Amino acid sequence: MTAKKADAGMTVPTTARFPDLENASVLVTGGGSGIGAALTEGFIRQGARVAFIDIADAPSEALCARLERETGKRPLFIHADLTDIDALRAAVAKAASAHGAVTVLINNAALDDRHDVAAVTGEFWDRNQAINLKPHFFTAQAVAEGMKEAGHGSIVNFTSTAFMINHGGMPSYTAAKAGVIGLTKGLAGALGPHGIRVNAVAPGWVITERQQALWVTPEALQGHIDRQCLKEKMQPHDMVGPCLFLASDASAMLTAQTIIVDGGVM
Repeated sequence: MTAKKADAGMTVPTTARFPDLENASVLVTGGGSGIGAALTEGFIRQGARVAFIDIADAPSEALCARLERETGKRPLFIHADLTDIDALRAAVAKAASAHGAVTVLINNAALDDRHDVAAVTGEFWDRNQAINLKPHFFTAQAVAEGMKEAGHGSIVNFTSTAFMINHGGMPSYTAAKAGVIGLTKGLAGALGPHGIRVNAVAPGWVITERQQALWVTPEALQGHIDRQCLKEKMQPHDMVGPCLFLASDASAMLTAQTIIVDGGVM
């Protein structure tokens, strides 16, 4: 298959194959749209048993139907609000019951709403952290025992280059994304003795349907691409290959690291 680019919202399956991911029990948070949907599809096309958590029913069900039609494999969609820790734990248990203990966790879910410093309240801050940082820990906690019993596991936490480039339009979000890297390193140290690897992926500006609808202008996009070494807009499927690599045995001795995938801005 020849690699190609696609419009936002479309996924181009990676040509890379990772045989050890076939039949692996994979869980993706926020897996119903955007980057998460590309990840759900990417692991399905590797032959993995994929469950994903999302709060949006319509796009999630549409994704499941399309993948079943195209691949013959249907991911398990679990509706849950990741800010509800009990519901999150129940969702992890449901995924494990359906597919066996989760051995690959992709903590992808996030919400990058813009906010001014002066407008942030205590309630907004707590809600923002409850979406962008807190679930990463509690999902990892929920899968850890199953990974320990299996003797191996890979956790991939999504951070962002937003805090690295001093993005000023969402300080609570950038604080959370910086925290994801600290959490990644702490979990790697705690879980490594059990054969569990924990890494992070830091995307640059990935042009999802949400980004296109809310913030992309031709001028802003071209200005960003001009700062990249690779002169193409990044899309959700560009995050799939790095996550497959980190999930697979190909990265067997790689842990506590952050991989920047931004086209070469950083």
